[in-house]
Amino acid sequence: MKNGSVNVPGSEPGAQLDLPGKGNLSSCPATFPQPLSYDYGVCAEKLLGYTLSGHLDLITAASPDTQAVVSVLEGEKLTYLEFQAYTRKLACALLARGVERGDRIGIWSTNNWRWLAALYAVSRVGGILVNINPAYRVPELEYVLNQSGVKLLFTIPRNRSSNYLEMLQELSPRLFPHGGKAVAASTVPSLQDIVVMPGQDLDGTRQDFTPAAELFSMESFLELAQSITPEELSLREAEVQFDDPVNIQYTSGTTGFPKGVTLSHHNLLNNGLFAARAMALDTKTRFCIPMPFYHCGGMVSSAMATFTVGGTVIVPAPYFEELTVMKAVSGEKATHISGVPTMFIGQLEHPSYKDYDYTSLRGGFMAGAPCPVQLMRRVASEMHVPEVVILYGLTEVSPLMTATTIHDSMETRATTVGRAIAGVEVKIIDPESGKVVPRGSQGEICCRGHGIMLGYYKNEEATRECIDGGGWLHSGDLGVMNGEGYLHITGRKKDMIIRGGENIYPREIEEVLHHHPQISQAQVFGIPDEKLGEEVCLWLMLKAGEKLDEAALVAWMKERLAHFKVPRHVRVVSEFPMTVTGKIRKFAMRDAMVEELGLSRAAAIETA
Repeated sequence: MKNGSVNVPGSEPGAQLDLPGKGNLSSCPATFPQPLSYDYGVCAEKLLGYTLSGHLDLITAASPDTQAVVSVLEGEKLTYLEFQAYTRKLACALLARGVERGDRIGIWSTNNWRWLAALYAVSRVGGILVNINPAYRVPELEYVLNQSGVKLLFTIPRNRSSNYLEMLQELSPRLFPHGGKAVAASTVPSLQDIVVMPGQDLDGTRQDFTPAAELFSMESFLELAQSITPEELSLREAEVQFDDPVNIQYTSGTTGFPKGVTLSHHNLLNNGLFAARAMALDTKTRFCIPMPFYHCGGMVSSAMATFTVGGTVIVPAPYFEELTVMKAVSGEKATHISGVPTMFIGQLEHPSYKDYDYTSLRGGFMAGAPCPVQLMRRVASEMHVPEVVILYGLTEVSPLMTATTIHDSMETRATTVGRAIAGVEVKIIDPESGKVVPRGSQGEICCRGHGIMLGYYKNEEATRECIDGGGWLHSGDLGVMNGEGYLHITGRKKDMIIRGGENIYPREIEEVLHHHPQISQAQVFGIPDEKLGEEVCLWLMLKAGEKLDEAALVAWMKERLAHFKVPRHVRVVSEFPMTVTGKIRKFAMRDAMVEELGLSRAAAIETA
């Protein structure tokens, strides 16, 4: 296969294997054992041994006048030379404010071009960018800021109905004006600075704010760069190594607390490169990205994949909304697009879809949730994306583990999640014994290679549970590997819910619900949904004598959980289905809800 795609020696039907060892084949058994579920991605292309900013500088030198970023609603277009200059100026400001190597710099914002600039600026000074979900509420924000020890935070004034500055003032009142009144102690003591970037409403209105007390506007923060010389920045950049940590992304944990996945320059840069190879991106690529930058799918597999080959990133809007994406694709002549299945469904079913010209598109990817086979075919034909591919992985592998490529048949791209990307090994094991299973047998998917995270930040125990002594990362996903090394996802070892590309762990929601004064027990699980892939469902038991106001409960949860974690369906029950040993049978709850809500059609949708 060409263009950096995977080619596995000996995996083709009928391939002749060169067996090592003395003697001849006549001394071997007449039949060989069935091939095992192990595969590896090989490629003539070398891995990239650069820091993120170092590689950006190489791309800029080669294509200084190529557009790097187009932010549609913000009305901004920057060439690689302009984007590079901005990241250097922002890096100098970080140095002036005392940012050291290894310091954690948070970013709590919807999509905008400065988000991407912050990533590269932080990488220049050896800092670690902490991605914070824009949907977080105060308790989740407080946990992440404290667990990672964020020193400086980039943010925006607000996001839809969420006033970010009000929430931050609640956590760190000393950084806000107080009119001489006594100031409450900060609950996030590590946070020293807040830099407020210009936010953007969906109608294009700029969200301005009045700088006060210790808060910086982005403009005032950039003025600090004047005190740092280019030589000082160069000296710091020379200290940064490609194996250094550069990013922390929080993924929900089964313990009820998010875990900080720590990723290196090497992890991210090479993962972005091989995502680009799977989609055959090049310098003429114009990639429209509706996926959020705080998530690997938007940051790495979309934006960084485009930057690694010198293409153009198109930012349609702060967050996904069908009409803004359609306008961006048509107006900016996008060649590629990414998204979770629900994003593609939203565009195809929008009443104005046919009013926009999608003929400039040729490729892109779907990921982040089970991808219905029929949707893949609709995207290829009706959306004019004949080269659409499936990418599969998880945050802990930066995130790409396997991929289909544009050279695979549509049938393969529609029914599998591809083969191991270059430089990565994949195996499927029996979850109980740990032994590799024969091809065609179901087991847990494991991965080893350049994408494996450095570990969960300040959580060695969880890291050891995820990565074994042989360096294999255990995904928790169940799958089957066919004779050619292609994977088909069959389920999940644990009960994680994937709703519209968001990973949701029931335990995290259950822990919150158990603080409700009326609730005795709560069980959260996923049920099939044609649009989002899965929806969140809650069964609960009340304390004796209590009655539930469902609307009040939902309002209570919205104050404590990100919106995508709030259960859509709530049922009060007198008991939970259980095994004879006392274990909760969540699959039985799911089956009951499928029948009650008439979801057999959604449950039967075939996915890759």
